Amino acid sequence: MEKRATIKDVAEAAGVGVATVSRVLSGGSASPRTRERVLAVAAQLDYRPSALGRNLRQRRTGGMGLLVPDLTDTFHAQLAEGVLACARSAGEPVLIGSTAGDPEQEAELIGMLLEQSVDRLIAVPTGDEDTWAPALRAGMTVVFADRLPARPSPEDDDPAAVAVNDLRVLDGLSPARPAPVRALDVPSVVADDRAGIRTAVRYLRGLGHKRIAFLGGPGHDRRAAAFGEAVGPPVDEDLVVFGTGSRDSAYAAASGLFQSRPDLSAVVAAGNVLGEAAVLAARELDLRVPRDVSLVMYDDVPWAELCAPPLTVIAQPGRDMGYRAAELVLRSGPRRPRSVVLPTELIIRGSCGPRR
Repeated sequence: MEKRATIKDVAEAAGVGVATVSRVLSGGSASPRTRERVLAVAAQLDYRPSALGRNLRQRRTGGMGLLVPDLTDTFHAQLAEGVLACARSAGEPVLIGSTAGDPEQEAELIGMLLEQSVDRLIAVPTGDEDTWAPALRAGMTVVFADRLPARPSPEDDDPAAVAVNDLRVLDGLSPARPAPVRALDVPSVVADDRAGIRTAVRYLRGLGHKRIAFLGGPGHDRRAAAFGEAVGPPVDEDLVVFGTGSRDSAYAAASGLFQSRPDLSAVVAAGNVLGEAAVLAARELDLRVPRDVSLVMYDDVPWAELCAPPLTVIAQPGRDMGYRAAELVLRSGPRRPRSVVLPTELIIRGSCGPRR
């Protein structure tokens, strides 16, 4: 039998990503040139989307999916524990997938879950809103946890623009210009990032710090916006830096930040991978914490208290977040569940000191 073409085959033949093919075939946004190329290749390869995905509304079979960027990340593991605990009490099986922070891999996993008739999905999203359009149009019940998908960027179809941006970010020196977030009609369970970041910045300001930097990664747009509000205008863009999500990129971003701005006195790291990178980069550059630089990290993970000195953190309830997200996705009925915002807590330890 001749092998049926897959969405990945279409993407490779058209020279675009799986997420772009998914957007085009589901009626989402794309440039006219890209849309024409994708449709032509799909017709040439006789690509036909799975009937299981198209008929999900009529063929609900139960089951729950969970997509996270990195299962080895302590926070994502805590969130997964909460989802599994709630699902276990409800007798629901859970399929877990790791997107590796890659929007195309996320789109592919969404397609696989649709084909397997999984009708409920909890996700820490990596891709933008268009990545999630096929699942929502198919009638899948989706709940976002920890963060929301970003608005699609018009540069997505311009390889040159994407390449330039990637190089800047990998250098660890690019100022953050995060895409604005537009809320889909999808419930979510998130932490109160605004209050958490604001409390941390106020604490650092109270210690005399004026040049405070922000170290972020994918999905941290809301935290970056909260940081901008907390420090107030004008925001020094050179002190707001993003990595691409990997540990190597996080280290490059932290190291580049410390070397390009020796005048900074404090850093707010938007996640535990970024916090780890900041600690390692400071050590490599012989920067003493907190004497030379104070550090606050988002996420309270076990190793934070074991550092020398122990890290001051913005703690968010990862397990509770997963449990609440599972509760929302399991609710049935015509009324859309309300989103949930969980409190954060600033836990003061030894990594912050007065500005010298």
